[in-house]
Amino acid sequence: MSTLKLQKRLAADIMKCGQNKIWLDPNECSMISNSNSRQNVRKLIKDGLIIRKPVAVHSRARVRKNTIARRKGRHTGRGKRRGTANARMPEKIIWMRRMRVLRRLLKKYRESKKIDKHMYHNLYLKAKGNSFKNKKHLMEHIHKQKAKLSRAKMFR
Repeated sequence: MSTLKLQKRLAADIMKCGQNKIWLDPNECSMISNSNSRQNVRKLIKDGLIIRKPVAVHSRARVRKNTIARRKGRHTGRGKRRGTANARMPEKIIWMRRMRVLRRLLKKYRESKKIDKHMYHNLYLKAKGNSFKNKKHLMEHIHKQKAKLSRAKMFR
């Protein structure tokens, strides 16, 4: 059996792929070995004696399965963590989310006249100063402050 290195190289060049992706018909070795020009190799490609192999499958099925499991909380224990807590979920992003939630609530309350502009400003600065850990905490504080004001008004 003769070596078909030249034919393989030419075929790879013509088909614009690597030499590993070229399949030469083992039953037609003699015919393939006679073709030593690009034109002859093109003819063999047309006749189906030289074929480009299909792309190998690179399945993501396992990855998808693992992702679903991770969403359920599997494979995320202490031993699987490589970055610091801050690298995994930055404190800054948590802070920004919380500020946006609190400021949105304050704005909504001010526009619906639940709080006046003075209380709004006071609470805005308190939120900025990290006084409220979440929206519920801020709402409780607003209710308490309003109750306090109404009590003060009653006794006046």
